[in-house]
Amino acid sequence: MKKIAALTYFLFISFLTFAQIYQPPTDTKVAAKLSQWGDKKFGLFMHWGIYSIPGIVESWSINSEDASWIPRDSTLNYEAYKKWYFDLNKQFNPVKFDPTIWANYAKKAGMQYVVFTAKHHDGFALFDTKQSEYKVTNAAVPFSSNPKANIVKEVFSAFRNEGFMIGAYFSKPDWHSEYYWWPRYATPDRNNNYDIRLHPQRWQQFKQFTYNQINELMSDYGAVDILWLDGGWVRPKATVNEEVLSWGAPIPAWDQDIDMPKIAKMARAKQPGLIMVDRTVHGEYENYQTPEQKIPERPLSYPWETCMTMGNAWGYVPNDTYKSTNTLIHLLIDIVAKGGNFLLDVGPKPDGTFPDVVLQRLTEVALWMDINKEAIYATEPIAPYKTANVCFTKSKNGNMYALYLVDENSEVPVRIILKSVPKMPKRISLLGVKSVLKWKQVGNGVEIILPKEVMGLKHALVFKIN
Repeated sequence: MKKIAALTYFLFISFLTFAQIYQPPTDTKVAAKLSQWGDKKFGLFMHWGIYSIPGIVESWSINSEDASWIPRDSTLNYEAYKKWYFDLNKQFNPVKFDPTIWANYAKKAGMQYVVFTAKHHDGFALFDTKQSEYKVTNAAVPFSSNPKANIVKEVFSAFRNEGFMIGAYFSKPDWHSEYYWWPRYATPDRNNNYDIRLHPQRWQQFKQFTYNQINELMSDYGAVDILWLDGGWVRPKATVNEEVLSWGAPIPAWDQDIDMPKIAKMARAKQPGLIMVDRTVHGEYENYQTPEQKIPERPLSYPWETCMTMGNAWGYVPNDTYKSTNTLIHLLIDIVAKGGNFLLDVGPKPDGTFPDVVLQRLTEVALWMDINKEAIYATEPIAPYKTANVCFTKSKNGNMYALYLVDENSEVPVRIILKSVPKMPKRISLLGVKSVLKWKQVGNGVEIILPKEVMGLKHALVFKIN
């Protein structure tokens, strides 16, 4: 993942460009799975790798671009630093790794799909790839002798057993591969470090390497629903647009085309209906968009998913600051009311466990979702979507929901006015409360008197409007 200085501009251009050229899938199996995914609403994202051991930014510190968001707290020269970083694989030993615990907490929190980092930009594979020795199952890695060493297999199996849709995060660039960062030359930025026009065979080797690794993930790890491809600078040069230029990253003079049509054909032959997310490369292989750390101002006309961290970092960082449960629930509601999905990221610790604060947040979200999930799952946006502290959703059977966002530092009021209600109700009930509500129409809204039982509810009150 990466942070972008001009984030607002980037997202504006992204939404504009994507809306203009979004291509709905023509494969009926893909369209059906995309619709199924859209009903899930809430997913778990996980960034985990060797970067979790020192608790630093994932992969990016070995990139030599001079950017404030790429910290490198070291006095080592660049080549020595890269060696130190790449050698972290020799310390990777998460002896408390048990993905069934992760899946259990995520399921209780109401999450229904998972996207897990099979390989990040640093190239360290958390699966038993045959294309590289830089992997968790290599003998140099202490965890390789553990029965659960093939981490991706264990994660996918644990979440699949809990009924989750399965997503494989895969980085298109691989900074450890000699076919991407050729040791002959320096590595000045995120791009491959040789002129592909002069060395086409070397790039062909990288294309085959990438194809083979994705083939392994699609062949050897059970049913996969989503292939979530990161590293949007690896793309055909003809697709570089204003959005890409807004990142401020160097653009090479050559194509970094890895032949997505060939990859997609293979992947969908192995996994019929597979959702492809070649993020930021708009077109046939970006079945939904992935705004990062941001929620659109209004509903979008195409499938989308906000990916956002629970803390400040994507991977595990000691003493990270985590969003409150109240904030997380409000984010979920805002996203769903605008027709999107929420992919919430956490970073497991080096020992293979979730930080205590993550478990606490998931447990508290679970309490709210247990009462109010019918206003989240399989819903559609309905105008006016959001007004001040009230969001609206609509179920496919015609029920409408008004989700009143309770301020974190305030008590639940005894009287609420819901303004701009889409349709005047015949009956209003409050999820989690058995008492009949007293209410009356006030202009284009309704005034509701809340019963005493409401004092036990937190974060957001969900009114079901018939």
